Formats: sequence, structure tokens, C-alpha cells
Amino acid sequence: MPTDQPQPAFVLVRPQMGENIGAAARAMWNFGLDRMRRVAPRDGWPNEKASAMASGAGRLLDEAQLCEAFPDSVADCTYVLATTARPRGLTKPVLSPERAMRTAAEKIAAGEKVAVIFGPERAGLENEEIARANAIISVPVNPGFASLNLAQCVLLVAYEWMRQTGEVVHEEIATGRTGWAVAAEIDALADHYEETLDHAGFFFPETKADSMKVNLRNLWSRMALTQADVRMLHGILRQMVRWKQRGD
Repeated sequence: MPTDQPQPAFVLVRPQMGENIGAAARAMWNFGLDRMRRVAPRDGWPNEKASAMASGAGRLLDEAQLCEAFPDSVADCTYVLATTARPRGLTKPVLSPERAMRTAAEKIAAGEKVAVIFGPERAGLENEEIARANAIISVPVNPGFASLNLAQCVLLVAYEWMRQTGEVVHEEIATGRTGWAVAAEIDALADHYEETLDHAGFFFPETKADSMKVNLRNLWSRMALTQADVRMLHGILRQMVRWKQRGD
């Protein structure tokens, strides 16, 4: 700690509650971020409530920088993003969290140092602080209730950072304890059903039998079957045949 992974610094400006500082640390660590800077925490530092809330991310708090004044917290940065939900009458680019983190990733890859600043819980950042930023991050929220909790805002921006820089899997299917069935296993299952159904007189009339068998094969190929699924389907068919034979 901290890691060597290139990343932006997250600056908490005059955070009021230790719990929010701890929760912000936890949110950052969830997404691989460990560069926190704190500016004049209201309740001082160290803060037991922050450490308790951080849980497994306590090391991040231990390594976080403590700054007395806001300008010190971004003095080494070439690009600063300010999070605010309200228009402040300043002419600046306003970016979505997604676009902001994409821009941050590009600048960091080019060797620049980037900071994202978050204001205190009650009133947010002051105009003087926003004026020092190069751009604003605006989260698309309900305009009738636009205030985000500090840790929630940190979590949202950290998640977008992960989306822009990590390999995010957007969809997958967990196969449990067995893997996907291979073509040979599917063919054996299809043969088993075709032979049994043929014996039961399912493929009728005879003129349609070939097309019915093709459709049945096509049905198996459209199904995403695991090896466990194949074994179960074999077992179902065998049990049905045994049941029918007992009835006879």
C-alpha cells in the first residue's frame, strides 16, 4: 500500500463524518483505488469511526494523505475533476461519470496526474474550489433530490473508473460444478431420445419423420446444456421407460 497501479487521487474536502470517510475508503478499495487525500476533516484525524467503517480497507486510511488546505491537496495534479450536483454559474466542461473517468484514464496513461475532488456532506464544494477544477462531474440523478451521500458518490465514480480501465464481464453463466457439454455428449443425448421416441412411435406419420428428427436435433443444439444437464436428461428418459415397462 499504496499500489503501483496508475490511478487518480480521490480528494475528500472537509469531510464531516468519520463514517463517510471510512465508507469512501471501502468503496475505493472495492474498485482497486488506494490514493485518498483528506482536507481538514471536521472531526479531526485519526478517527475511530472511520477506521471501523472502513473494515478491510483500513490500510488505505493509514496511507491516505492529510492536507490542511485544499490547494495543497491538488498542487501536484495536472487535471482536476470536481463532483457537484448543482450548476454554479461557472463556464466549465460538465462530464458524466463515465466520460470523466474515460478522460482521466487517457490522461493518466499519458503520464498526467489526475485528482477527483468531493465536497463535504452538507453543502458540497465551494465555488472557489470548483474554480480550480478543469471540469465538473455531474451525476444524472433525480433533479428533485440530487444530493448524494459522500461515500455513494465516491463509489459511483470508482465504479466508472473500473469500467474504463478494467476488464468488465458484462454477462456470464456460472456452470456450477460441471462444465459445458461437448458436441459428442449432445449427440449421444440426441441419439438416446431419437431411438427411444422412435420405438414409442413418436415420429408419425412416416412422411414427416425425417423433418421431426431434424427439428429435435436442432432443439438440442439451441440449448445451453452442462454435463450435469445431459446426465439428468438421460436419467429422466431411462426412468420414464422403466415406469412404462412396469405399467405393462
